[in-house]
Amino acid sequence: MPFELPPLPYDYTALEPFIDEQTMHLHHDKHHQTYVDKANAALAGTEWADKSPEEILYHLDKVPLEKRTAIRNHVGGVANHTFFWESMGPGKGGEPSGTLADKIKDEFGDFETFKQKLTDASVNHFGSGWGWLVDNGAKLEVLSTVNQDSPISLGMKPLLACDVWEHAYYLKYQNRRPDYVAAWWNVVDWDRVAERLNKD
Repeated sequence: MPFELPPLPYDYTALEPFIDEQTMHLHHDKHHQTYVDKANAALAGTEWADKSPEEILYHLDKVPLEKRTAIRNHVGGVANHTFFWESMGPGKGGEPSGTLADKIKDEFGDFETFKQKLTDASVNHFGSGWGWLVDNGAKLEVLSTVNQDSPISLGMKPLLACDVWEHAYYLKYQNRRPDYVAAWWNVVDWDRVAERLNKD
């Protein structure tokens, strides 16, 4: 079944003033839709056409070589953007609690150290890509990926993602990526991140 653009889990204005309405319309309605359309085109007629984005990305090494780049880019774009919208929410931000907070403390020493590591991974990433908090199977880890590459393809469980493609922030923040990333922390949905950590 072809992929469809999922609706935002909140209103286009819900993340103001941190992420503006105009960016949300452009990012969701145009960019995410384009990934959906191009992913469907790349998958059409293949055995992967009825698989979930996550299953495709996990088994990317089994995708035919001639289609692999297009599928990695566009299926990755579908999965990463859906994940990104669901990582945020109005009235969120702050710090995690419970098991997630304990794991962050165990791995990074304290929340502020973790926050700085993910900020650095996102701000200092060269070109287009993503900053991530992942569960690598043994511990929590901060990393960045290029373009629409997903940690799923590396066998890791994504927990949180910061989109640092310019289309995610340029209308409001222009070239000030550090300002955008600083603002993004105010809308992180830690409850959702905790759900992902606890999910098998």
